[in-house]
Amino acid sequence: MTTADEIRRLAAERNAVILAHNYQRGEVQDVADYTGDSLELARRATQVEADVIVFCGVYFMAETAAILNPGKTVLIPDPTAGCPMADMITGAQLRELKAKHPGAKAVCYVNSTAEVKAECDMCVTSGNAERVMATFAPDEEIIFVPDQHLGSHIMGLLGRKYVLWPGYCPTHAALTAKSIADARAAHPGAPVLVHPECAKDVRDAADERLSTGGMCRYARESSASEIIVGTEVGILHRLREENPGKVFHPVNERLVCPNMKKTTLDNLAECLREMKTRVVVPEEIASRARRAIDAMLAIG
Repeated sequence: MTTADEIRRLAAERNAVILAHNYQRGEVQDVADYTGDSLELARRATQVEADVIVFCGVYFMAETAAILNPGKTVLIPDPTAGCPMADMITGAQLRELKAKHPGAKAVCYVNSTAEVKAECDMCVTSGNAERVMATFAPDEEIIFVPDQHLGSHIMGLLGRKYVLWPGYCPTHAALTAKSIADARAAHPGAPVLVHPECAKDVRDAADERLSTGGMCRYARESSASEIIVGTEVGILHRLREENPGKVFHPVNERLVCPNMKKTTLDNLAECLREMKTRVVVPEEIASRARRAIDAMLAIG
């Protein structure tokens, strides 16, 4: 029996569903029941009927699933799979910032810890940020944490000014405007897609600025036979699987999130075999964080 077969057998025995982010290793995506971006997986986590949710991603994602499913067991194969951007702000730091802007609404990117979500009025993902942020009144002051680049992207789209926290994704920060130009020169005519976590000059150099879910939709619907992709290289597996007649070029093969790659078939199997590691969010934090996530999901 292969490790993949063992994972499927154990998942059936445990009545478990396996959720995998688009940045996971290809073999992990292949054994998952559902693969998606943060928004897709947040929605999916509220719809599953399984007793156990195994989240193949980074820790804040598993926290979000636990917050949304208080009656279920949520497991993560490697609890050290963190998110540097999420760790760039704490709940205490956000409270200090809110004290400097009394009356402001606090909004967090889903790439944040549960304690930060608990301090916020609303949560957003890269896939729904424009739609969600458009619901705020024009005269409301907005604090946006932790990703300065996603925040500035939405500011530009909506013509608003936010109080931004200087957080960023180290993986996306490695992408440069020059690398976009080099990719265009190597693959003339191919549209360039980048993630809104990229810096402004990189976003400006691209044709589209999309969440990973948005990139998957674009790839399905576009008439382009070749597409240049500027985000973590794990998404290339899904893009190629879903669009076998198209060619996808990474802007940079070195755009790898080391934390997303901590999940392997071996530790996924061990996770199901031993039912570890369980992700638990204290209820006093979870109840407040849930309000911010539910407010986002209610917008649709």
